[in-house]
Amino acid sequence: MTDSGIKVLFIGGTGIISTSSVRRAVETGMDVYVLNRGNNTRRRVLPAGVTQLIGDVSNPETVRAAIGDLHFDAVVNFVSFTGDDTARAIDAFSGRTDHYVHISTASLYRKPIRQVPIVESNVIGNPLVSYSQDKLDAEHILTQAYDDGFPATIVRPSHTYDETNPPLPGDWTALARLERGAEIVVPGDGTSLWTLTHAADFALGLVGLLANPRAIGEAFHITSDDVYTWDQIYTILADALGVEANLVHVPSELVMVGAPDWFWSELLIGDLSHSAVFDNSKIRRYVPDFAPRRTFHRTAHELVQWRAAHPDFTAVDGEVDAIIDRLVTGYHASRDAFAALAPRS
Repeated sequence: MTDSGIKVLFIGGTGIISTSSVRRAVETGMDVYVLNRGNNTRRRVLPAGVTQLIGDVSNPETVRAAIGDLHFDAVVNFVSFTGDDTARAIDAFSGRTDHYVHISTASLYRKPIRQVPIVESNVIGNPLVSYSQDKLDAEHILTQAYDDGFPATIVRPSHTYDETNPPLPGDWTALARLERGAEIVVPGDGTSLWTLTHAADFALGLVGLLANPRAIGEAFHITSDDVYTWDQIYTILADALGVEANLVHVPSELVMVGAPDWFWSELLIGDLSHSAVFDNSKIRRYVPDFAPRRTFHRTAHELVQWRAAHPDFTAVDGEVDAIIDRLVTGYHASRDAFAALAPRS
């Protein structure tokens, strides 16, 4: 099936999920435009036939200059993270598109989770993660704009990855620690359930929604059924590396205490330590072609191969390595201290 004639603009276009979405849109025959600042630090190559526009969505004047008098059947915005970002984007694209798709996050579902699997009508508002709070502000502004006639759809990805990005706290540094047998911090007891969605599978759902009038005014999470415990995730990667995983189970609250300066700490306590299993029947109803096929236990080998072929992008981050060492050392010290308090028989 082709969607020739549909003109779509992706704002971003060179990130993990946006790159796969651009590719999928081209495969379906859409007329694809990409708007970004022209800084492709990952050197992801746009497919042939894509028209690149240079502009910064945080600067509406550059956006207006870039799109001129173009009108799009659909616009997908991957890079508006706050309420202010979203308000500027709405202003820039009002009257310029028949369908505006805002990429939000499934992290904003309220924690702790009170219903599993998670459905789109679950309570939103995660007070534990500032990123989620910013995305919630953006959704509120978008919902108000929809009430005023703006043709918006909200899409909430969960933990989405591809071969260029391991789905681990600490990214490639964590993978390097696995390889050399160093201890790895795992949130909680390692048994919380976590859904991983390959970016190519996410793209099947997203692109299938574009220019669909039934999707306007709706919210969707787009997730696979590929669910693992955190212990399994690390063990699968260790197997792909040909080593054994050396895991240390650290209560999430202690991660925040020991490493408040680490980007991942907030996500560990407010997201990753909670089970995240999703009901994706809604996206399947709206996009019958949505059938995720990529599994993490297969992709893990491709991750290892990509790492070997791209050492410049996968080097150890010394600061992150030191933070994980600090957490491991602090955890063992605190455990030993508590053991010393135990009554002697």
